[in-house]
Amino acid sequence: MKVYGIKTCGSVKKALKFFEENDIRYEFHDLKKEPIGCEKVDEWLKKADIETLMNKRGTKYRTLKLKELNLDENGMREWLCKENLLIKRPVVELDNGDVVIGFDEDKYKEIFGI
Repeated sequence: MKVYGIKTCGSVKKALKFFEENDIRYEFHDLKKEPIGCEKVDEWLKKADIETLMNKRGTKYRTLKLKELNLDENGMREWLCKENLLIKRPVVELDNGDVVIGFDEDKYKEIFGI
């Protein structure tokens, strides 16, 4: 399983703590150190809706004033590709190919049978 995020993000910290406390092995991919491109974004968009993947409550979204641009799905996708900090975190790629976006402890418990 692979977890994408940044170390300073509160939701990522909660997710990693959950995995560690429950002995769930994962590989961490730091989006600040190793940005992902459109190929990975497109892969996730086949499994999740763009409104879920785009973090509209984050600092980066507000700083870039994206709300005022009234972006359509293509516009949002382009921004996700070039500015990874707009991706809602964490993004967890499960071994079965599914993708879970964001941290929700109840959902994680259900997925991992805890």
